[in-house]
Amino acid sequence: MQDLKISLIQSELHWESPAANMAMFEEKIWSEVGETDVIILPEMFTTGFSMNANKLAEPPSTNTYKWMHQIAKEKSALVMGSYIVKENGSNYNRLYAVFPDGKTEYYDKRHLFGLGGEDKPYISGNKRLILEWKGWKLCPMICYDLRFPAWARNHIESDQYDYDLLVYVANWPKPRISAWDTLLKARAIENQCYVAGVNRIGSDDMGHEYVGHSGVYDFLGNTLEVQENKEAVITTTLTQENLIEFRTKYPFLKDSDTFEIN
Repeated sequence: MQDLKISLIQSELHWESPAANMAMFEEKIWSEVGETDVIILPEMFTTGFSMNANKLAEPPSTNTYKWMHQIAKEKSALVMGSYIVKENGSNYNRLYAVFPDGKTEYYDKRHLFGLGGEDKPYISGNKRLILEWKGWKLCPMICYDLRFPAWARNHIESDQYDYDLLVYVANWPKPRISAWDTLLKARAIENQCYVAGVNRIGSDDMGHEYVGHSGVYDFLGNTLEVQENKEAVITTTLTQENLIEFRTKYPFLKDSDTFEIN
C-alpha cells in the first residue's frame, strides 16, 4: 500500500504570457519541488483567466504540451494544469495530465463561468476523467466545477470507489474565497476522499484579485495544508491506509442516491 506525495504550486501569473509563465514555473519546480509523485499547477497557468482565446489558444501537442512532457519526464512525476487549447476549430479550457512515460490524458472544463463570459469563447466538456497513478485514482476538475457537486459525485461499486483524490485547479477570486474554502471541504466529506485545490495569487489585467488559499483536505474535511496570500509550494503526503480504514468503517456512499447526468 503506497502513500502519495503531491505538490501544489501557488503563484502569481504573467498576464497572457505563456513563455514567461512556463519559465517562472520551471524555475519554481526545480528550486522548490523535491521528490514528489504529482505536481499540480493552477487553471490557465500559462495566461491567467483570459477570454482572449483566439489569440492565445494552442493546437494540441505544441508548446505547453511539450513543456509539460519535459517536466513530467525530468521530475518523474504526474503533472497537471489547464491552459487554452484549440482543436477542430473550437477553444477549450483543457486540463492535461502528463505522466513521466509520456502517456497523456485530458479533461475539458465542464462548467464554464457564464458570469465572466467564459461560455462565449470556450466549449464545455462532457466527460469526467479518472486517472490511475501509483495505486491511486485521481479525478481532476477546473475551478467553477467546484460549485456543482453532482458532477464530482464519487460512486462505489463492489467496494471500489471511482476515485481517491479529487483535484481542483483554479483562478478563484478574493471576494468569493470563503466559498472556495468551504466547498473544498464539502467535496472531501461528501465523497469520502482527499481533495486538493490549487489557486493563484496576485491580480490580473481584468482587475480581479486572487489570494490563494490552495490547500489539501482529508476525507473528514480536516485541513492538512493551506497557504494563503503568498507564493508557495505546498507538498504533503496522502496516506492510503487511513483512507481505506475510514471507508471500511463508515461506508456512507453505499447508501447514496443513484442518478444520471445528461
